[in-house]
This record gives sequence, C-alpha cells and structure tokens, in this order.
Amino acid sequence: MNYKFRDHYFQQAKKHHYLARAVFKLKEIQNKYKILRVGDRVLDLGAAPGSWIQFTSQVVGPMGLIVGVDLKEIHHAFPENVVTFKEDMADSEFRETLRRRYAPFDVVLSDMAPATSGIRTADSARSALLFEEAFNLATVTLKARGHFLAKIFQGSEFHDLLQQVKRQFEWVKVVKPDASRKISKEIYILAMRFKKPIDKE
Repeated sequence: MNYKFRDHYFQQAKKHHYLARAVFKLKEIQNKYKILRVGDRVLDLGAAPGSWIQFTSQVVGPMGLIVGVDLKEIHHAFPENVVTFKEDMADSEFRETLRRRYAPFDVVLSDMAPATSGIRTADSARSALLFEEAFNLATVTLKARGHFLAKIFQGSEFHDLLQQVKRQFEWVKVVKPDASRKISKEIYILAMRFKKPIDKE
C-alpha cells in the first residue's frame, strides 16, 4: 500500500511537471478553502524544492508575488513574480529584510519539517519549534485578515500552539490532506482572517 501510495502521487507530480508530490496537499486545501487569490502576495517557508511555489504562482498570477525561503538552494526557473532565498527564516536580520522589503503578505505558508530522528517526542518538539517560528513571523508580516497555513507534527506542544493561533485569527481548523500518509503524524493548522493589531503611533 505504501508503494502504491507513493507511486500515485509521484506519477501525478511527474505528469503535471511539479517538483514534488507535496504540491497535492496544498492543492487540496486550496480547492476546499480558497486561501490563495489572484494578485496575492505570498510567503512560502520551507519552500524547497519548489512545488508549492509552482502551484501558488499559477493561482496568484503575474500580478501576485511569491517569496520562497529555505535552508536549501531552490533550483528552478520560476516566473518573474517569484523571489527565492537560501536563508534561515529564524535569523533576525533576514526576518527584518522580509518585513521591510516584501511585507505585508496576504498569505504565509509553511511546509517546514525537522530532520526526523525516529524519536516521536523529540521530532514533535522540533516540529513545534519550527511551527512557532513560522507563526511568529506570520504575525508580523501578514495583512489584516490574511491567512496562515503551516505543518506541525502532533505532540504535547500541539494544543497550546493551537490555542495561540486561535487568539490571533478569526477562523482556525486542523486539516490532514489526503496526500498526507495516513500513518504520518503531520497535520496542518489552517488559520484565516488574521486579527492584525492597530498600529499606535
């Protein structure tokens, strides 16, 4: 079953010229919840090898903007409205560059995952840290009523993080796309309509 599962999504990605089968997770969420719109400015964290960028650029069109960030080099010829960085999104100087040069964003996406050790508690803790970093970056770069979608491994930190997200967004849902393996502990938190604080001069 695992072989057939991998083969199906791999073949579909190859057929449609996507860089990775992970694209079908985002496609499913987009088809159901419409988090991306034409002309949106989108930040994609953990973007390598670039399949989410490919799909997002198709949705937002030439009037939109996609900024992809990953610790790995992203090797692909994307449209002109795509900018990619080989950077650590947790680096304070880089975060400030993102905020000043490209924000505010309509949508922040994160498919980041830690290098897994096979120790469930350790892996979930590392995933929670990545999720929290992405969430914190989203809260300073999103437009009012913008959307946030991020991967997280289920673990002891999950409930507290979910409550943090619920305080910042009007609508929050936990989703597990069909393209995720049933045995996988990965899930996604989808948060829509960011409650952006009013700036006080």
